[in-house]
Amino acid sequence: MSLINISNLNYSYDGSYDNVFENVSLNLDTNWRLGLIGRNGKGKTTFLKLLCGDLDCHGAISSKVTFEYFPYEICDKSRTGIEIAYELYPDCEYWQIVRELSLLDVDEEVLSRSFDSLSGGEQTKFMLALLFLRPESFLLIDEPTNHLDVKARETVGRYLGRKKGFILVSHDRTLLDRCVDHILAINRSTIELTHGNYSSWDENRKRRDQFELAENERLKADIKRLEAAAKRTADWSDRAERRKIGFDPAKVEKSLDRRPTEGKKAQKMMDRAKAISRRRQAAAEEKSRLLKDVEIAQELKISPLTYRSERLIRLESVSLFYDDMQVCSDISFTLSRGERVVLSGRNGCGKSSILKLIHGDTITYTGRLTKPSDLVISYVPQDASYLCGDLDSLAAEWGIDIPLFKAILRKLGFSREQFDKDMRDFSAGQKKKTLIAASLSQKAHLYIWDEPLNYIDIFSREQIEQLISKFCPTMLLVEHDSRFAEKIDSKIIEI
Repeated sequence: MSLINISNLNYSYDGSYDNVFENVSLNLDTNWRLGLIGRNGKGKTTFLKLLCGDLDCHGAISSKVTFEYFPYEICDKSRTGIEIAYELYPDCEYWQIVRELSLLDVDEEVLSRSFDSLSGGEQTKFMLALLFLRPESFLLIDEPTNHLDVKARETVGRYLGRKKGFILVSHDRTLLDRCVDHILAINRSTIELTHGNYSSWDENRKRRDQFELAENERLKADIKRLEAAAKRTADWSDRAERRKIGFDPAKVEKSLDRRPTEGKKAQKMMDRAKAISRRRQAAAEEKSRLLKDVEIAQELKISPLTYRSERLIRLESVSLFYDDMQVCSDISFTLSRGERVVLSGRNGCGKSSILKLIHGDTITYTGRLTKPSDLVISYVPQDASYLCGDLDSLAAEWGIDIPLFKAILRKLGFSREQFDKDMRDFSAGQKKKTLIAASLSQKAHLYIWDEPLNYIDIFSREQIEQLISKFCPTMLLVEHDSRFAEKIDSKIIEI
């Protein structure tokens, strides 16, 4: 066991006046399986890069372990897997590589193939296997499950659950429950370190939020009551002070001891007013300490169109081809109004191609696709990396209302400063949120979303789940987050 000591860590991006991290002090055990969570743009990847020493910061990070970061940068992707493995880890044995690959359900034949010939899932699992070839290193694993299918995620979860000594950045709640024993949460204003998996942290968070919200309402009522009491007491004190002085001595002065008596009354009222003011100030200070980390999920809305007929889409014995290569075969299903259908299956089985075909992309196929010509579709592609330029230009391209578009982005955690940036400077999660917000701004009969939750933070996932559950739009999705599929009451179609 060793410790990673972080002391008074401060960091801000170039040109930014706000610190990403401010006076952060932590002690992390290198035997922990630590899950790192937080909203998009809160600095999770930045935190990993600070640990690696890739970024300069104020403060101190000290540890006796070396850090390994995932994903690797593979410069020459034409080389074989074994060549890449021996370049990265010259001292490793062949059997060690095969052992790690077998734990991830990857055949050793990938070692003889070029890296660029591997599927996205095979590349991810291959790099994870290499990552654990150095047991003395502390591993920094940044979102390993994006684009992995459900079965691959289960495999990675079991694999990581057998290991120790890593920080895992992930928004997959099921994966976090499978393999972490501590949670490091980057909240709105604090950083919180707790023992347990994601579900235990989430349960405690919700209890704390409910308590703080109740306390906030109680203190608001107390402050309002104390303000009214302070005003009444101040009025009484003013009247007592006026009686002590006397506005018409010929009429008011009736005894020699009246002034001391009235003076005592005035002083008593003033003391009471000050006591009430102190209580009000204490309540206000206590209230100001609440809700700083409460994630209030603002409700998202959507305005789907209602198609005139019950059935929207029908595929009968459809097979898809790219050039002469068959991607999938004999696919048959129907999509009816009000349904949420999730296509499931291994990476490369043709799920995204089916979405593109229904969207209207030019794809060679056999079989029969029935789709009304007047069906309005809103489509979110899997890849958002192409986004560049300003948000107003994207809104004009999609033909959507700019204020509505930006209001949705605000609810998804965007700051107003983000609206002035070029989209190429957005994080991967922020780019995906941009496409989802644009789709939610459209009125459509059918919403087709291809892996919409890649890079999306947990809190935004919950907002999207609540939206779909409430408004029940007709949707066709590819999504590997099993918990999301359960929450939106979807029909699963295995490809």
